[in-house]
Amino acid sequence: MAGRGDDPDAELVAGAIAGDRAAFSALLERHYDRIHGLAWQLTGTRADADDIAQDVCCALVERIGSFRGDAKFTTWLCGIVFNACRDFHRRRKSLGGFAARLAVLAGLARGPDGRDLHDAMWVKSAIAGLPPAYRDTVVLVAGQQLSHAEAAAILGVAETTVSWRMHEARRMLAGKDAARA
Repeated sequence: MAGRGDDPDAELVAGAIAGDRAAFSALLERHYDRIHGLAWQLTGTRADADDIAQDVCCALVERIGSFRGDAKFTTWLCGIVFNACRDFHRRRKSLGGFAARLAVLAGLARGPDGRDLHDAMWVKSAIAGLPPAYRDTVVLVAGQQLSHAEAAAILGVAETTVSWRMHEARRMLAGKDAARA
């Protein structure tokens, strides 16, 4: 793995790749809040974040062996969560999304719980009006404290694009704030 000295997770990752269950468990324990938090920021609900976090943790069992160490483990992991959320949004737009909403209306499944309301209002008021590319960038950089380079790797864009998007997002949000005053 390249850059092992830079990655605080290098030993645990190496152990997990080698099949050490305790190392894998320690990685999940160390990063579960990050997985869940990013999913919550990208979906807006605790219930959806719970589902995505569970899916990501299960997928990591199979995917840990594909970690090459080209980036920090946390960057790689955020990429997996980001893609899982992107897939979730695609599925939600499909017929499956319709069925899920119908199940909530029929009382067969639970919707977002009340604890989500306050946090969702804050998140939505701050970033909902941003175009999706800017919103995704803000969530990764501001919400997950990833560097511009790490966010660029996840988003598949140049680091300068991330910097520009952050600049533009700040400008857009400042404009909304001034309009309210």
